[in-house]
Amino acid sequence: MHQRSNDGVIATGNAQVRNTVVASGSNARVDFRVTEEESERAGGRPLTPQEISDLLARFVEELRRSDHPEREDLAEFAEDAREELAAPEPRTGKLRRVAKALVEAVPGFAALASLAVTIEEAVRGL
Repeated sequence: MHQRSNDGVIATGNAQVRNTVVASGSNARVDFRVTEEESERAGGRPLTPQEISDLLARFVEELRRSDHPEREDLAEFAEDAREELAAPEPRTGKLRRVAKALVEAVPGFAALASLAVTIEEAVRGL
């Protein structure tokens, strides 16, 4: 079996490429923001439930500023996760499912996707 590798992004036509984000089509748009990795801020240690809750609050703020068609439902879902994190013994299985659902719901929204992935990784550390 012959495997091909791709060492970069090849874009043609009406495509825009910004860092690691690609938008393609006649009305293509790229929204990309670079933020400091949360794990670096935490000094490489797992994030605390409060820090994850703060990330979720940022996610909700970004979500409400976005034009995501399901932003209100997703914001409510994220707020439910914040309540779960505040419980004496948060249910990590539920939090993992919420984090995964958030990642799956925002792939076309770079700023949200970046935050969602950071949240998912932090929840795995609980």
